[in-house]
Amino acid sequence: MPVYIKEGVFEPFKEVQQYQQQLEADIGKGRYGASTVFVGSMRDFNEEHDVSAMTLEYYPGMTESALEAISNEAKQKWPVLDTLIVHRVGDILPNDSIVLVAVWSAHRAAAYDANRYIMEALKSRAPFWKKETTVKGGKWVEKNTLA
Repeated sequence: MPVYIKEGVFEPFKEVQQYQQQLEADIGKGRYGASTVFVGSMRDFNEEHDVSAMTLEYYPGMTESALEAISNEAKQKWPVLDTLIVHRVGDILPNDSIVLVAVWSAHRAAAYDANRYIMEALKSRAPFWKKETTVKGGKWVEKNTLA
């Protein structure tokens, strides 16, 4: 159930592949029948404004703990074998990957449900602060946009 906060570009599918290889070595092949992967990327717009860049800030230690707690909640609600959360911080440009949530389970329903739960909880509860750059300058975002 690792959580990684990264500065700089990351390749989400490489992260999944590497972690899945480690997971198979730890629990054995054939234990999971489903894996779900969500990748969130930066858009070049938000609420009718063009956005040219974004800066994400976090509180080291507190943010990772919040993400670990969310992952643990998902593991208590569904029969999940493991999860992986990778979140980007720092300066981000349109099309850059921001977040990766991967879930492994024996069955697809649990993998889908747990993945969505983790992502929605992350967006609403994890301590990240977002500043968007628009033609009017920088603007701190007060709330997340719709799902």
